[in-house]
Amino acid sequence: MWTNHAIATRRRSGHAPKPWVADILALVAGIGLGTVIALVVIGESRGTLASPGGWLIAVGRLAGFTGTYLMLVMIVLISRIPWLERTVGQDRLVRWHRRIGPWPIVLIGLHVVTITLGYAQMTRVGPLHQLWVFLVNYPDMLAAMVGFALLVLAGLSSIRIARRKMKYETWWIIHLYIYLALALAFAHQIVTGVVFLGHPLTRAYWIAIWSLTAGLVLVSRFIWPLMKNFRYQLRVADVSEEAPGVYSLTISGKHLSRLAVSGGQFFQWRFVAKDLLWHSHPYSLSALPRPPFLRVTVKGLGEQSKAVARLKPGTRVFIEGPYGTFTRHARTQSRVALIGAGVGITPIRALLEDLPKNIEVSVVIRASSAADIVHRDEVEALVQIRGGEFHELVGSRKDVTIDADSMRRLIPSIAESDVYVCGPNGFTDRVVAAALRLGVDPKRIHHEAFSF
Repeated sequence: MWTNHAIATRRRSGHAPKPWVADILALVAGIGLGTVIALVVIGESRGTLASPGGWLIAVGRLAGFTGTYLMLVMIVLISRIPWLERTVGQDRLVRWHRRIGPWPIVLIGLHVVTITLGYAQMTRVGPLHQLWVFLVNYPDMLAAMVGFALLVLAGLSSIRIARRKMKYETWWIIHLYIYLALALAFAHQIVTGVVFLGHPLTRAYWIAIWSLTAGLVLVSRFIWPLMKNFRYQLRVADVSEEAPGVYSLTISGKHLSRLAVSGGQFFQWRFVAKDLLWHSHPYSLSALPRPPFLRVTVKGLGEQSKAVARLKPGTRVFIEGPYGTFTRHARTQSRVALIGAGVGITPIRALLEDLPKNIEVSVVIRASSAADIVHRDEVEALVQIRGGEFHELVGSRKDVTIDADSMRRLIPSIAESDVYVCGPNGFTDRVVAAALRLGVDPKRIHHEAFSF
């Protein structure tokens, strides 16, 4: 089925990204932050600032509200809003999320310290005694401290060294606690927030921000995916081994002609089976949809991807997406170079199938052995149909290298091409560096990472 390229199937083409969406979101986020700061500052008075601990308390309030607002921005960035993912790409959203990440922890930590010191000065007691008073006598204060501890835990788990030593499933569960931390913080602010006293507009604005964020998360992460999966009714139809440790899953479903997806995009996949239901993982389609079928190809690297190979036909499948900007819509030139390695060849294969017919293509695939080349025959057939160039680099990294010299030899027109790269992180980094040395415009180098 997947090798007969003459088959004509009715399907919806993937949506083109809308760059203005990211610009508007950034503008709205900036206006929102400015409004939050302004409302907190307006809520202060000369009298409160002149009182003992006044300035410390004011700084603490501003830090608390600013840090919480940035936390909400972080949640929006990773809430998998389809139109945002298609425009920006998951890897860029994750990078933005990580850049913002330390600031909420620092600001909320500053809030805890300055508020405690400020009230201690005002009541003329020691800081530790004042902290105990907060925890025992103030509504929801203990819950807020628990929320802050959960936030710090999530932050520590995101440090690069910790991520490398941590299973994806463990990291994912820890980050679920961020939602609990935010819920605890919201209750604390609404009940004890002095900024809201006598300022109903401030209170309404703050509740509106939280409600909008919660609504976006609820719709994008739960309601919309459930509606789509109820429509498509996806199930595993077949599991086949493509290469050592690499398996293709053919997924059957209903109404898949309505599924708008571009070659190179990925879904978050969740399988209703033991040890697989509670976690979703990103896998790219390895071919364009052929209603009523989809195909995804997975390499057994982690525990979940290895378990996928043992799935039985009929297993229910849930998806979220499609996501990603690794598509034909990113192309700007009439020449395209597609460079893939390992299981990264699979989105290359789907993208190759989706490119306009008039595009000149050069494809380079890299593997340690011929047996490790995933979908080799399909890729070669698609290139031949287009009259393009197909190159295989087979062998160890020492014997067969991919660098600027080899890329110039294999793809003489690379400087005038759009370059798509997909493979292990080290491979992608080397290819991108080589392409830059060969004069490829950075805006014409396209790659997407799925690391957590």
